[in-house]
Amino acid sequence: MTTDNFTGAHSQDGTASLEDRILGGLDAEQREVASTLNGPLCVLAGAGTGKTRAITHRIAYGVHSGVYTPQRLLAVTFTARAAAEMRSRLRDLGAGNVQARTFHAAALRQLQFFWPQAVGGTLPNLLEHKAQTLAEAARRLRLSTDRASIRDLASEIEWAKVSMLTPANYLENAQDRGAPGGFDLTAVARVFQSYEDVKTDRNVIDFEDVLLITVGILQEDEKVAATVREQYRHFVVDEYQDVSPLQQRLLELWLGGRDELCVVGDASQTIYSFTGASPRHLLDFKARYPQANVVKLIRDYRSTPQVVKLANDLLAGRRSGGPAADAAWASPLQLVAQRPAGPVPTFTECTDDEAEAATVAQKIKALLEAGTPASEVAILFRTNGQSEAYEQALAAAGIGYQLRGGERFFARKEVRDAILQLRAATRAVSEDGASEPLGQLVRDIVASLGYTESAPHSGGALRERWESLAALVALADELVQVRGPEFGLADFVNELQERSLAQHAPTVQGVTLASLHAAKGLEWDAVFLVGLSEGLMPISFADSPESVDEERRLLYVGITRARENLSLSWSTARTPGGRANRKPSRFLDGLRPNSVATSNTRGKGPAPRRKAAAPAVCRVCGSMLSSGAERKVGRCNACPPSYEEQTFEALRTWRREVALSADVPAFVVFTDATLTAIAEARPASIEDLAGLAGVGPSKLEKYGEDVLRVLTESAEL
Repeated sequence: MTTDNFTGAHSQDGTASLEDRILGGLDAEQREVASTLNGPLCVLAGAGTGKTRAITHRIAYGVHSGVYTPQRLLAVTFTARAAAEMRSRLRDLGAGNVQARTFHAAALRQLQFFWPQAVGGTLPNLLEHKAQTLAEAARRLRLSTDRASIRDLASEIEWAKVSMLTPANYLENAQDRGAPGGFDLTAVARVFQSYEDVKTDRNVIDFEDVLLITVGILQEDEKVAATVREQYRHFVVDEYQDVSPLQQRLLELWLGGRDELCVVGDASQTIYSFTGASPRHLLDFKARYPQANVVKLIRDYRSTPQVVKLANDLLAGRRSGGPAADAAWASPLQLVAQRPAGPVPTFTECTDDEAEAATVAQKIKALLEAGTPASEVAILFRTNGQSEAYEQALAAAGIGYQLRGGERFFARKEVRDAILQLRAATRAVSEDGASEPLGQLVRDIVASLGYTESAPHSGGALRERWESLAALVALADELVQVRGPEFGLADFVNELQERSLAQHAPTVQGVTLASLHAAKGLEWDAVFLVGLSEGLMPISFADSPESVDEERRLLYVGITRARENLSLSWSTARTPGGRANRKPSRFLDGLRPNSVATSNTRGKGPAPRRKAAAPAVCRVCGSMLSSGAERKVGRCNACPPSYEEQTFEALRTWRREVALSADVPAFVVFTDATLTAIAEARPASIEDLAGLAGVGPSKLEKYGEDVLRVLTESAEL
């Protein structure tokens, strides 16, 4: 059956037609998406344009019209939370049998089923964390590592594997990857191979292996491939701009040459290139499927016209031209705001980081006093290291907060205790036939754990415990409203179990602190974008046109998280009393009041983090410099150093402590020559420090803020 069979607004008995019930609330473009049920379909969906609504209604319409068999359609997205949200929406639309999974979850399910017949034996255990295995791999090679270098190596190996590289061909394909974890690429390739050997010895596989092995089986075993293709006839892929080469290959094998595929994405929200994601698959979709329908969703229902204009202007200000590989998204979607006018975004310059955090906390306090719920406020920053100042400022102002990326909601003791009590209560409720509304029932049950109708006035652990329980109560109320009064306690417990497995946490009352990357897919009434200075936005190690463009897209994602109130801020110095040599981000040129879009490198393209050219002659006496150490410092050994002794000793003490903590030689942190250069130059910012020879991107990220702190403290002695 096709959509052509549906005509008229109502059936003969006066009830709403299927078309009216499922498509009635959609705008023209969303309706086109939802009613195009066959053939390849590409949906270019801007931020806040209702893409999830459009594709879930498409699936529901296809199921109810008989075009789709629920069990034979697979919807794929990139996070367990997004998959859980999609399943919840489909259930509300009467299409609860449709599978919505992440790529990894779908592949793992297939691998568990087909492993015995395709490979034989028992599927190896899944390695959930790489750190210990990677540390063992490095020890086998007698390489010294610390937590930061292990993290960097893990990210690099993940990139290599989703890019379908092996230890054997990694080196020739990674020449532009810098020095992951501080190691040269040859060493990284050796660690990569050693890591694979350790996994083999321990009979474990990692998450990337799940995709790689599934791809291998589907390529080699025609019987398995035919079975999978018979099971799944239609595919929907959300966030398609984030697909890696490995995920794209898996999708192609699932399809097996068919074209029953709907993809949804926005190239302007590509912010995970460092993980191997590429918008190329989205941008080239029409070339691969010439017969494909392409629908653009540009009506922004999330943000006010003021916020939307700022987002559009930010992308309009990107550099022109550039490499062909990046020029494909040179014409981003222009969003059209659908909401009433709201407040104009504010731009605030502060004297230092501490003052910026205090200013933001006071603005948030005013919003809360005016009636904005704390759960509808977020502070977003570029790096996780920036959160501490805001945690302290919010605590000082008596404002509760939650750090996204901290302890998972369903791992909290009070939440686990609550679920146990709710599960135990289902038996008693079914036995005595209680008819109490679900919301009140849940309130009564969790009251013994510390829940009260009013929030406690104190902060700390007591407040956090209450907020967790209050989130469960609010979820119960919300689900009854959506699912109807027949939604009971047993249904609620089952919902919590499913959400726990998917880490689909309910909303907790508290201001959200999150990195810009972690904020993807979320939204709030009020958003504070902080630390928008050069060196942080774009980040200092974004040293190519492509990486700077990605930083611009990251800021775009941050802006489009805001529904109504948007505040952008930066500071001119890192610490109180420090030198005010920070500049606001180049991305704000032409956007903030009294500024203009610049036509130089700062405004239109990247400001590569260039190393200061080491002079060939001593800057003191003019003699020729003969060694690398002399050239790094810029003076010959015969001339006296120009640093203050207390500064150099403070740096040496800090280096010794770091080396002892990481169990590495001191020179691995910084060589004496680099330490001398730092002491003599006394850099006042991340940008200044990055310009010194011997300070690479990895060391800048690991130690940059600490070095600046040591220099500031030594100057105060």
